[in-house]
Amino acid sequence: MASGLSTLRLPSWRWLDIRLKPVGIIYSLNSFVAMSLALFIGFAADLERPYWSILTVYITVQPLTGALRSKAVYRVLGTFLGGIAAIVLIPNFVNRPVLLSALMAGWVGLCLFISLLDRTPRSYVFLLGGYTMGIIGFPIVDNPLAVFDTTVSRVEEIIVGIVCATFVHTIFFPREVTVALNNRVDGFLHDARRWIAGALRGQASSHEEQERRRLASDVTELEILATHLPFDTANLRPQTRAVAALQDSFAMLLPLIATVEDRMRALMAVDALPENLQALARDVGDFIDKPAITDEETDALRARCAATAPHIDFSGPQATWQSLLTINAALRMADLVETWRDSLMLAAYMRDPVGPPPKINELVRARARRPLHSDPGLALLSATALFIAVFGCCVFWIGTSWTAGAAAATFAAVFSSFFASLDDPAPAIERFLFWVIAAFPIALFYQFAVLPAIDGYAMLILAFAPFYLVLGYMQADAVQYTRAVPLILGVTGALTLQDTYNPDFTSFVNSFIGIVLGVVASLWATQVFRSVGAAWSAQRILKRGWRDLADLADGRRRDDRLDWTSLMLDRVGLITPRLALAQHPEQFPATDALADLRAGYNLIVLRDAAATRQLPEMKRVLELIAEAYRKRIAGAPDAFGPGLLQALDDTIAALARVPAEQRDIQVPASLVGLRRALYPNATEFLA
Repeated sequence: MASGLSTLRLPSWRWLDIRLKPVGIIYSLNSFVAMSLALFIGFAADLERPYWSILTVYITVQPLTGALRSKAVYRVLGTFLGGIAAIVLIPNFVNRPVLLSALMAGWVGLCLFISLLDRTPRSYVFLLGGYTMGIIGFPIVDNPLAVFDTTVSRVEEIIVGIVCATFVHTIFFPREVTVALNNRVDGFLHDARRWIAGALRGQASSHEEQERRRLASDVTELEILATHLPFDTANLRPQTRAVAALQDSFAMLLPLIATVEDRMRALMAVDALPENLQALARDVGDFIDKPAITDEETDALRARCAATAPHIDFSGPQATWQSLLTINAALRMADLVETWRDSLMLAAYMRDPVGPPPKINELVRARARRPLHSDPGLALLSATALFIAVFGCCVFWIGTSWTAGAAAATFAAVFSSFFASLDDPAPAIERFLFWVIAAFPIALFYQFAVLPAIDGYAMLILAFAPFYLVLGYMQADAVQYTRAVPLILGVTGALTLQDTYNPDFTSFVNSFIGIVLGVVASLWATQVFRSVGAAWSAQRILKRGWRDLADLADGRRRDDRLDWTSLMLDRVGLITPRLALAQHPEQFPATDALADLRAGYNLIVLRDAAATRQLPEMKRVLELIAEAYRKRIAGAPDAFGPGLLQALDDTIAALARVPAEQRDIQVPASLVGLRRALYPNATEFLA
C-alpha cells in the first residue's frame, strides 16, 4: 500500500531541497516503534544487554514484509544454532584459550562457507548461526560458568528484536511480496515482448543486449521472491508452485527467443530469408502483442509454423544449410508460441488463483529446487579471510590481555560475514569503517551529554528519536543504506545501553576501539585473502559453465534442459553486473553466456540421441566438443578450430540425408543450433 504513495516535497531554498518519500517515512517510523518496543521489553524483563535488541531490529528489517517475516524465522533458527555452539565449545575448551579461539573462529568460518553455498534466504540460518556464536561467546570466555545463563540472555535479546521488528512491520502498512512479484512479472513480459519483436526482425542493439541479460537475472529473482510467499501478508497469494511453473516457462522463453533471433540473422546475412518465413514472423509478432490468447489461436499458429518448415534442399551445400536454418527457425517459433501462451496463462493465474483453467493443472506441477550457481572455492576463500580476521583478534586479545578484545573479535566476525557475498568486499568494508568512525562523536555526545540528563524510559526514547528516525529513513534508501547501518551499529554498539547508566569514559573508548579494530581486521584479511576483481569473478563463472558444457558433451553431467536453462540463466544474471564493473570487458572473447546456454540446450538433445542410437559421427562430434571446451578452460586461443566445424557439418549432412520417415528432425536442428552457438560467424557450409 505504501509503495503507491508519491514523494512529499518540503519547502526548498537555493541551498537546500528536501524530498521525503512516504515509503521511507513509514519504514523509519515502523523501525523506530519496533526499536522502542524491544527496548521497553528488554528493560521490563531485566535483560542483561538490551542494546542487542536494538541492533537486531535494524539488522532484521527488510523493505518487503514477507521477506522480513521469512528471514525472521531463519534468523531465529540461526540464533539458536549459534547459542548451542557457544554452550558446547566454551566450557569444554576454556582452559586452552588459543585452541578455543581457533575453534570459535573455525565455527564462524564454517557457517559462512555453508551459507555462501546456498543463495536462498535459508542461508541466514547458518550466517546467523556463525556470528551469533561470536556475539554470545567472545564476551564470556573468561567466565565459562555463566555460559548457559549468558547464552539464554543473548538469545532472548536477539529474538526480542526479531519479533518486535516483524510484528510492527507486519501490522503497520506492510509491503506485500505479492505486489513486488506481480510487478516483476509484468516487467519481464514487457521486456520480453520488445526482445521478441527485435528477434523476429533479426535485429538487436547494444542497449537491448543489456536488457535481455537483465531478463535472465529476473528469472532467478522470481525464485528468490517466491520463497517469501508463504510468509506474505497479502490476502490472496499466488501458489508457490504456480510461480515455479511460471519461472520454468520464462526460463524456456529466453533461449527460444535468442535462437529465433540468431536464425533470422543468419538467413538475412546470406540474403536467404524466405517470404513465407517473413510472413510467419509477422504473424508471430502480432500473436505476441495480444494481451490474451486462446488455445485455438496457439494451435493454429503452431500448425502454420510446422507447415512453413521446408523439405531439405539437397541441390548443394549452401541450399542444404539454408533449408536447415529455415526449418530450425520455424520449429523454434512453434516452441516460442506455445511457451508464450503458457507464460501469459500462468501470469494471469498468479493474479487470480481462483478457478484456474484446465491447462493450468498440467503446468502447475511440483518441481525440485532449481540449481543455482555456487562457487565452493570462493566461499572457502571468504571463510579463510574471516577465520584469519577473528583468530588474529583473539590472539592479540590473549597476548595483550586487553579488556575490549571481545568486541574486536565479535565485530570482525560480524563484518566479515556481512560482505562475504561480494566479489571484492574491501571497498564496502572501507566505507563501513569510515561511517563507524563517524559514529564516535555521536555516541560520545549521547553517552556523556544526553544520557546523564535522562530520567525514565519516555525521555530516553524522545532523546533517541532524532537519531534513529533519520537513520531509519536513510536505511530505507538503497543509496543511503551503507551510511545508515554502520552509523546505527557504531552508535548503538558503543553506547552498550543497559538499565543502569555507566559513565566510564575509559570503558567507552575501549569498547569503541574494539569495534573499529574488528572492522580493520576484517578489512585487512579481506584485502589479503579474499579480494578479487569483477572481471576475474566473471571469467571464473564463465569457466565453470565451460566445464559443465564439457561434462555434458562427454556424459559426465546429466542435466535435463530445464535444469540446465535455469542454472545458466542464473549465471547470466551473475555475470552481467560484473562485466559492467570490469575495466576492460572487451577483453573477454566469450562473454555471451546466453550462447553457452544454447550450446548446452542442444548438447543435451544430442547426448540423449547418441545414447539411444548407433551414431558414430555424433559421438565423435561430442568428443571433439568436450575436448574443445577443456582447451578453452586452459586458455587455448583456438580451442574451436576448423576440425570441429568440419565434423559438425559432416554430421549435419549425414543426418539430413536420412529418409524422412526415419528422421528425428530435432537432432539435425540441434546440430544446427550447436553450430550457430559455437561458430556464429561461419556462413559457409563445409559438407
